[in-house]
Amino acid sequence: MDKPRALRKRTFAGLAQFLVALSAMLFLSAWSLRFWEGWVFWFEFSVLVTLITTYFLHKDPALIERRLKAGPLAEKQKRQKVIQWFANFFFVALIILPGIDHHLHWSQLSVPLITLGDILVAIGLAVIFFVFRENSYTSGVIEVGKGQMVISTGPYRLVRHPMYAGAIVLILGIPLALGSSWGLLLCLPMVAVIVWRLLDEEKYLSTNLAGYRDYCTITRYRLVPGIY
Repeated sequence: MDKPRALRKRTFAGLAQFLVALSAMLFLSAWSLRFWEGWVFWFEFSVLVTLITTYFLHKDPALIERRLKAGPLAEKQKRQKVIQWFANFFFVALIILPGIDHHLHWSQLSVPLITLGDILVAIGLAVIFFVFRENSYTSGVIEVGKGQMVISTGPYRLVRHPMYAGAIVLILGIPLALGSSWGLLLCLPMVAVIVWRLLDEEKYLSTNLAGYRDYCTITRYRLVPGIY
């Protein structure tokens, strides 16, 4: 099997497994298939992630190869392994709690708020797409690739960590899209884990990526222009 074909097979197999696991978390926690907010979110997320994946398999397979290395076991540094375990735990909780909320009828969000959540999910994924397009070295783990240079164009002109900014928008959108006000409580620890990760990442890049310290003096904000 040729390398591009093998990469496509690995990528779509992993994506299919993730989407099946996502649906299981949504509907088992809700203990019902009559969870229309879950179906809308799952369909939207599945379509957008599949489109993004397909685009980069065609345009930048090296990026996909880097992104396949992800999770606590793939990280090289002990601190990042710990951070990734926390990130995985809170992400799973972010999906499961709204399902439990739906089953027990804790929240009664209006359709406009649920729609806002779906819009935030789409915006978050769109930001991540543009980050990937701008920076081919966006790996799933903290590392510096061979020949990697500092990227200061596109979204990197605004903030130093635009992918994490997009991820936060996505995270804020998920509980709203799933109709759960209680799920919003999990956004705070999830954002805290992201900030923890990026601060540790900056220490690593300042030491291992030439020009990163200078970039930090030019692009002052990490996540939100004018705020942080």
